Amino acid sequence: MKRSRIWSWVTFALGAAYFFIPLIATVEFSLRMRRGEYSLDAYRVVLADPRFQQTFLYSTVVAVFTILIGVLLVVPTAYWIRLRMPRIRPVVEFITLLPLIIPAIVIVFGYIRMYGSSSPLPFLATNRGADALLMIGYATLALPYMYRAVDTGLRTIDVRTLTEAAQIHGAGWTTIIARIILPNVLIAVLSGAFLTFAIVIGEFTMASLLNRPAFGPYLQNIGANRAYEPAALAVIAFAITWGCMSVIQVLSRFAPKSANNTN
Repeated sequence: MKRSRIWSWVTFALGAAYFFIPLIATVEFSLRMRRGEYSLDAYRVVLADPRFQQTFLYSTVVAVFTILIGVLLVVPTAYWIRLRMPRIRPVVEFITLLPLIIPAIVIVFGYIRMYGSSSPLPFLATNRGADALLMIGYATLALPYMYRAVDTGLRTIDVRTLTEAAQIHGAGWTTIIARIILPNVLIAVLSGAFLTFAIVIGEFTMASLLNRPAFGPYLQNIGANRAYEPAALAVIAFAITWGCMSVIQVLSRFAPKSANNTN
């Protein structure tokens, strides 16, 4: 047992070193913009850059709409599958895993071929159409995380009993989903929402090929042309991502712990 504990701590230390040493080096480099001393100049330059503000705001707005698309698509689907069609759950789970297998570049090239300016549905001919395709693409990339978060939340409640009770009181399907099911899985939905936000903020391929002014292409452009600012941006992006993960951890403490429910 003692030897096992030692090896466990050694493994943990190696993993922590692998993770934290590059991060510490990046933070240290980002503070060296002023020769001979540490400063926050790189962060000031980045935060004052109008392109940073514009691209971050754009990606934030896109992330909000992507989350709405994901919630409107996933919550009713996962609820209906658990309530009425549990046999097709393996099929749906396989479908929701496909975005992890199919590269984003394949998806976006499919969009370009299907919705280019010469196609019957020329979404890419306008900025609004391209924005809509980008949000749909992001919702597709986030589908594995959103679906599993919602499905896990549905396991913690008695879906059938809640539905029957609501129907007895005359509630329709829209009311059941919006006022009964969604509030009960809100913590799970928020977990999927923060994962979606982290994906949208850092995604590069779709935004670049669709020529949208998103935060991911801005990160790549700064990294190709500057020295210290990319390190500062990397730290900022890391902080945003881990901020989202920390919020998920906090929210998970308020989620129901048991599920004596299930179908």
